[in-house]
Amino acid sequence: MGAVGTSADNAMAESFNATMKREVIRDGKVFANPLQCRQEVFRWCIRYNTRRRHSWCGQIPPDVFESRSTTLNKAA
Repeated sequence: MGAVGTSADNAMAESFNATMKREVIRDGKVFANPLQCRQEVFRWCIRYNTRRRHSWCGQIPPDVFESRSTTLNKAA
């Protein structure tokens, strides 16, 4: 954590939020109700954390990366 107002403090969260907005709310998508929005975001988060390929782990899904790792425990 840096000083207040340092851009590096929230860089990771901002990147995640920008990706979510770009992929979930693409083309000006409008949800019928808050429940539908929550369900869509939840589905996206599950895909993001389990099946979506990430550049930081060699373009493989995090679940595959964790299963291949000898030092990481599977996230609960």
